[in-house]
Amino acid sequence: MPEWLLAGGAGLMAGAALLLGSAVAWFMSVPARLVAVVMAFGSGVLISALAFELVQEAVEQGGLAATALGFLVGAVVYVGLNLVLAWQGARHRKRSGDQQPDADEGGGAAIAVGALIDGIPESMVLGLSFLTGGGLSIPMLAAVFISNVPEGLSSTAGMKRSGRSAGYVFGIWGGIAMASGLAALAGYLLLDGASPVTLAFVNALAAGAILAMITDTMIPEAFEKASLYSGLIATLGFLAAFSIHSLG
Repeated sequence: MPEWLLAGGAGLMAGAALLLGSAVAWFMSVPARLVAVVMAFGSGVLISALAFELVQEAVEQGGLAATALGFLVGAVVYVGLNLVLAWQGARHRKRSGDQQPDADEGGGAAIAVGALIDGIPESMVLGLSFLTGGGLSIPMLAAVFISNVPEGLSSTAGMKRSGRSAGYVFGIWGGIAMASGLAALAGYLLLDGASPVTLAFVNALAAGAILAMITDTMIPEAFEKASLYSGLIATLGFLAAFSIHSLG
């Protein structure tokens, strides 16, 4: 199977986790504490994956300067876009409790755009992993999948409370899943043949954006609902991803 097709499929698979979380929220009532546990574990997995799958490899491939610059740019761009979305009602789009905004006409669109912004850096690095690591990064795929499930779950809960139809809700998350696949495909096709410095910069840019997302949206949810043991769960997530990386 062509690598470009595998890259797009990996992004689509990761994005499909949004649909999975959405379906669970639509048909079942999931305790907020369980969502927080998944958030904590996913945070640890993502931090490990971005540290060893993205930043470390970026430094080895393109040097510290390109990596540091990309990392900083990624964080600044993500935070800037997130501030705009916060004004539109999507500040707590990954929250499962009362902070989750009602998905009115403006809020629902902001939540969807926010989920897209969260997912683009994650999906692009799945495509890039075929160019920089010799194949799909399993720890990165697992990390993105785990983090997407509670996002689809919590956001759908808010949309359901506001009276949105099933077609509207699943249409949004299905569209974002498709966009995730396209982002992974674009990461592979657009940067195939790029210089090591360019690849390092883009990987680090994605890593900076992902770390900013974890700190801003996932860790607060995990701490609020599972504060007594969120640190331990995040540690287990980090160790699980690091073990996969070390054995790979």
